[in-house]
Amino acid sequence: MYTAKGTLNRDDQLKKYSPLVRRLAHHMIAKLPPSVEIDDLIQVGMIGLTEAIARYEPSQGVQFETFASQRIRGAMIDELRDGDWMSRGSRKSQKDIEQAVHRLQQKLHRVPKESEIAAEMGLSLPDYQALLAKVRGTQLVYLEDISGGGDDEENFLDRHMGDTEADPSSVLQDQRMRMALVEAIKTLPEREQHIMSMYYEHDMNLKEIAAVLGVTESRVCQLHSQSIARLRAKMREH
Repeated sequence: MYTAKGTLNRDDQLKKYSPLVRRLAHHMIAKLPPSVEIDDLIQVGMIGLTEAIARYEPSQGVQFETFASQRIRGAMIDELRDGDWMSRGSRKSQKDIEQAVHRLQQKLHRVPKESEIAAEMGLSLPDYQALLAKVRGTQLVYLEDISGGGDDEENFLDRHMGDTEADPSSVLQDQRMRMALVEAIKTLPEREQHIMSMYYEHDMNLKEIAAVLGVTESRVCQLHSQSIARLRAKMREH
């Protein structure tokens, strides 16, 4: 495992821990838009692993796998940031919608209507629908949730991490989180429940869903974005 100089054998470690890179990449890709390629994450993850091997010092008292995991995930997150997979403006707009839904749910004690969300945001219904189409919400988890960045009050995943040393990238594997998500989906309007089911359970694209519902693809996109905002707002209550 070590060379004559007392450093880790690079080739042995790359071979041993490459499955770790793939595992971390698959955990992360599940929470990202379809435009992010798994092979790209694995590639940058391997670079992170190589850097971890070069920088690891046993005297620090940290197990190599723990040290490497941090480096690998850090490399992947840096790549996502550099690639700007979701623009800063779109992220803000999506969070603005989420927060408006959350405020209305607290005030009305029911699922708010589309027109009510628009009014809460000070927008006309057409302008609100145009915003939904623009943000194209495609994930339940933001990069800030995965990396631990962002405001604490908005980073709702933190509240589901019973063990403070737990890996944020695997939070959605937690049974409580899964149960809460299932219950949250049940609170969606019926049409939005159908869209979420077709998109995530049956792996249908927006065009196929639009054909089933008899609406335009852009309308499905709007409703999907709105569903994501509703779910995130609901999950913050748990």
